[in-house]
Amino acid sequence: MTRSLPFRLSAIAAAALTATIALTACSGSSPAATPTSTATTASAAVSGELTVFAAASLSQAFDQIAKSFESENPKVHVNPITYDGSSTLATQIVEGAAVDVFASADQKNMDKVAQAGLAGSAPVFTTNVLQIAVAPGNPLKVKDLFSLADPGLKLVLCAPAVPCGNAAKTLLDAASVTVTPASEEQNVTAVLAKVKAGEADAGLVYSTDVKAAGSAVTGIAIAGADKAVNKYPIAVLKASKNAAAATAFQEFVLSDKGQKILKDLGFGGE
Repeated sequence: MTRSLPFRLSAIAAAALTATIALTACSGSSPAATPTSTATTASAAVSGELTVFAAASLSQAFDQIAKSFESENPKVHVNPITYDGSSTLATQIVEGAAVDVFASADQKNMDKVAQAGLAGSAPVFTTNVLQIAVAPGNPLKVKDLFSLADPGLKLVLCAPAVPCGNAAKTLLDAASVTVTPASEEQNVTAVLAKVKAGEADAGLVYSTDVKAAGSAVTGIAIAGADKAVNKYPIAVLKASKNAAAATAFQEFVLSDKGQKILKDLGFGGE
């Protein structure tokens, strides 16, 4: 009797230990499954402020894109986008402007930033072509590029260093047309503004600018406009203080949603 008690206690302890081991084995996968995909997604969500420099011709499109991007990424605030001639923006970036994303209206000015070691990959996200913008109804009966050489016509162009100015020069040279512009502006918005205000009889602007202006101007398609197609690249700047959000913005511009906004506004024409 005295020896059977310790034996029975030992048997009970062994059984309890066996049960504990079995229970642990059955529930061993539970602790590993605790981190959920929701937590992973939350930690990967982008946030913070974003500074974007974009070509003047993108103003309407990028305002819409920024709004849509923020709605999908509520923790990100896109600061008011800086719009100007791509050459002006490229110079500011090279001189040290704090920028997260740069969208240029041509490859040349993006290359300036890249050659300074400041830009990452810069895929082309859309294209654009020029049209002649004139007063509503085309009262001076401007027909084509040759009409722009009329000495009585007040013509305004973009400066040659600006993408729209370089494209204009390409088209005029290809048609062997020599013009004397009344002024050369630093971005396409300024050219369009002068035509709309009646300060110029005609101006070479992008087809998207004519579309955006609505009834304020009349657009005249240019034969051979496809000889000067402007390709728009977009890059995340290497010095970006919010590379995750900047990359997400770049990807959004390239996405179906971003592309639809651009297409609806007339971009993509060749």
